[in-house]
Amino acid sequence: MKPLTPRTASAAAVLAVAALTAVLSLTVRYGGYFSDPVGLFWWYTACWALFAVALLALRRVPARRVAWLIAAGAVAVTATGLWGPPRTSTDSYRYAWDGRVQSAGISPYDHTPQDPALARLRDPWLFPTGAACTGPGLAPVPHTGSAPHCTRINRPAVHTIYPPVAEAYFLAVDRLSPDGARHKPLQAGAALISLGVTGVLLLILRRRGDDLRKAAYWAWCPAVPLEAVNNAHVDVLGVLLAIAGLGLVASRSPTRRAAGGVLIGAAIATKLMPAVVLPGALSGVRRLRDAAAVLLPATAFVVLAYLPYVLLSHGSVFGYLGGYVEEEGYEDPSAGSRYSLLRLVLPDTWAFPALVAVIAGLSLYVMWRGDPRRPWKGALTVTGWAFVLLTPGYSWYVLLLVALVALDGRWEWLGTALAGAAVYVLGPAFGHQPTLSNLAYGAAAALVVVMSRVRRGATTRAVDRPAAPTRQGAPRH
Repeated sequence: MKPLTPRTASAAAVLAVAALTAVLSLTVRYGGYFSDPVGLFWWYTACWALFAVALLALRRVPARRVAWLIAAGAVAVTATGLWGPPRTSTDSYRYAWDGRVQSAGISPYDHTPQDPALARLRDPWLFPTGAACTGPGLAPVPHTGSAPHCTRINRPAVHTIYPPVAEAYFLAVDRLSPDGARHKPLQAGAALISLGVTGVLLLILRRRGDDLRKAAYWAWCPAVPLEAVNNAHVDVLGVLLAIAGLGLVASRSPTRRAAGGVLIGAAIATKLMPAVVLPGALSGVRRLRDAAAVLLPATAFVVLAYLPYVLLSHGSVFGYLGGYVEEEGYEDPSAGSRYSLLRLVLPDTWAFPALVAVIAGLSLYVMWRGDPRRPWKGALTVTGWAFVLLTPGYSWYVLLLVALVALDGRWEWLGTALAGAAVYVLGPAFGHQPTLSNLAYGAAAALVVVMSRVRRGATTRAVDRPAAPTRQGAPRH
């Protein structure tokens, strides 16, 4: 079989991305999360299958054409998330509300959305009334009169949970948005940030002389338009800051490493979860001074970011964080599907201590034996196993994992991202049972273990294989 010509290979990749874009557009417009979750997941499956085809096609594209093809594909894939309002999450409505509250000069941490003190800020979009209160995804709010009142904001009776950088972002979007724009500014902002992540990935990979094709793991991944753009999750901002921070930490320059620490601190002050990349950022660190060069700027930024809100707020700036942890079953695993893989082999009460022990062990190993020139490698290992063992029920959490895969290249960890989507989309159809988490995350873990063995075997064979004799080193006869 003749190898594909450069023109043919590029055309095949373009066609694969075009097909992916078309199916993603249909998936976004399908909107069957409440009415047909199984059908919706089949659309997700089709998107991921075409994503795999596009990645395979990209492998044969000449190196000189890869960057522009990834960038063009990223624009097309990302834009599909703008085709409709958020389909599977209502989190962005809380973002819009928090931004509006701040624009009115009020701390977002001081009042719940249903607090009568903020009634003057309500509008028919976020707070429908009457017949508009029918349908899924709407929460009732206290009211007077016979007509029902409701809101698109989830958990309207609790305070916001988002850290200060996220809140500053919500404020900026609200200030820049025209009247009546509704969900579009948050989606557009998320799309621009997603494309920014692609740009940062290409920049880091190019500077290191690495294969630019890795950036497609993020640029064309279905999770990006579905979760980062359509659902407008603020996690994507944390991803951008964390990836840029790791890129700077990989430098030998103390100034760049400190700047990387600041960016990682900003990522943590966006969604807290990016703190999981810190062990990777400290890869190979043997001296306290080197660790402090990253940790101190990160910690200082988090503290300084919270300070203005602490001074302006009358209540706790941690909002509903404690209640969220309890609600999601992280404190009482028997109440949900958290730690479901660990609970297969351990008593429920042992699951959380076992998780802490495993992640602590991995973190210490990464910090001691990790490659300081590739901090994302250790960050991916710790982040990936944290997700597998936590078995989270929300699919947008894995956006950080996808970006780390794009830096490191171990594509098998993308199975964890698909597992998160399966658990979230199919959860309502299966009653959010641990069995679904076990199947999805168990398969993802098995893929990682198998591919790790394959990679290790390939490395061993490459080391053991005798070098081919050169002209100068050829044996004499």
